[in-house]
Amino acid sequence: MNMPIENYLQKRMYEKEILLMTHIVLGYPSWKASFQVVEAMVDAGVDLMELQIPFSEPMADGPVILRANQRALERGVTVQACLDFAQEVAEKFAIPFFIMSYYNILFKYGLERFIQGLKQRKLQGAIVPDLPPEEGRDYLQIMKEANLSPILLFSPTTPLSRMRTIATMARGFIYCLSRKGVTGAETSFSAELSKYLDRCREATSLPLAVGFGVKDKEDVDFLRGKADMAVVGSQSIRIVEEQGPGAVGDFIAKLR
Repeated sequence: MNMPIENYLQKRMYEKEILLMTHIVLGYPSWKASFQVVEAMVDAGVDLMELQIPFSEPMADGPVILRANQRALERGVTVQACLDFAQEVAEKFAIPFFIMSYYNILFKYGLERFIQGLKQRKLQGAIVPDLPPEEGRDYLQIMKEANLSPILLFSPTTPLSRMRTIATMARGFIYCLSRKGVTGAETSFSAELSKYLDRCREATSLPLAVGFGVKDKEDVDFLRGKADMAVVGSQSIRIVEEQGPGAVGDFIAKLR
């Protein structure tokens, strides 16, 4: 993808009522299947994708993604292999790709080396859910210097004043957790969620992506007009596990 992420999102949001971002765990269930899933999702009209580097203690993830992380690690998936795969798909497919992982991965690899690796591989940024902005000043500064987007998070328990502070440090978009807890559990798409998203919108002019519990067209429809992107992760992994990589394209196509 050649244009800046801000321009890309603005163009896509003008064309579509709501964008779709998907999530895969790299190397799961195999490297071949990972590529097939990416290809099927892009062909089905996905707008952005987050590529998760497996980690032994993925604290924000529920049982489906946790299991995928564990199986990928058991197969010997490495950070270097993940970055190289990310480069392959970023060069082949004309959508933005973001790396998602936990801070220990970046720390062990070397923070500056990791971020420069993202830039060299034409990735757009990173999602690091266990790094509070106050403790990530070096990360944020190096990301800024590399012209990459650090995707920061809001949650339903985040006060408006803190949302505004977080928004000053974010670039690209804000990832809004739809509820407390981990990925993959049931989410109540209700008036309470609407009020929370109103607060998110008040705190920032950046696009809002909503994840944790988005699993079908009804959920995506609920988010139209309330958020800019719906994020689908655990459910697409379930589809791959139950029906194989070829089924994920039909699933994605039916979400919108």
